[in-house]
Amino acid sequence: MKTSFLRMCGLMLALVLGLGVVAVHAAENLDAVKARMKQRLSQVDELKASGAIGENNRGFLEVRGGGGDAANVVSAENRDREAVYAEIAKRAGSSAEQVGKARARQIAGASKPGVWLQREDGNWYKK
Repeated sequence: MKTSFLRMCGLMLALVLGLGVVAVHAAENLDAVKARMKQRLSQVDELKASGAIGENNRGFLEVRGGGGDAANVVSAENRDREAVYAEIAKRAGSSAEQVGKARARQIAGASKPGVWLQREDGNWYKK
């Protein structure tokens, strides 16, 4: 009886410690994602200002006709946004899709004039 109790306590401790490591790892990863996004922000802003990329209605960037590095920047940014939306959704008990759509509305409201945005019906317009 004593052995099984000690074994069970050991398993519980390992589980708790393991979950703590996962939570710390997730926070570290999210910090890394945010750092990459911050580092990329000036490129994203320049591409939006030039009309090469736009903000879609799901909270992600889309190439609108820009060449060069636009596709690479969009791909990297969207990967990071996806990770952030997933984490926010997990914490809020929501879905990443709902978080992305809410973020798209925030981005549209805060965007500068001349930026390409996508309405909920899928049509694009310049703010």
